[in-house]
Amino acid sequence: MGKEEILQEIEEMTVKDLADLVEMIEERFNVSAAAMAPVAVATAPSGAEAGEAVAESFQVVLTNPGQKKIQVIKEIKEITGKGLKECKDLVDNLPATIKEGVGFDEATSIKDKLEAAGAEVGLEQ
Repeated sequence: MGKEEILQEIEEMTVKDLADLVEMIEERFNVSAAAMAPVAVATAPSGAEAGEAVAESFQVVLTNPGQKKIQVIKEIKEITGKGLKECKDLVDNLPATIKEGVGFDEATSIKDKLEAAGAEVGLEQ
């Protein structure tokens, strides 16, 4: 399969399929989605499908706090507005839903912030 055919396949994917693909790539090649952000922007859906993405609701799920657990707790506190103890409890009981019912842009923004702090995070619909 050539590069052009791969791009055509990606163009036809739904937002959920793209999110799943990103997670699979992260796991297989041990990379961060933040490093792939230019690819995600370039392959973002357009037209009616983009309208669907805005209407869809996502939840941000923490799967691993990484090595900087305290930094991740601080980020969660800032994102959710919860108390420190509640945020620590989330980090200690994984997987933990950090925020739900948010749009794709907000969900990816939260995911990027947590990943920058060293956490592993997934998006679910």
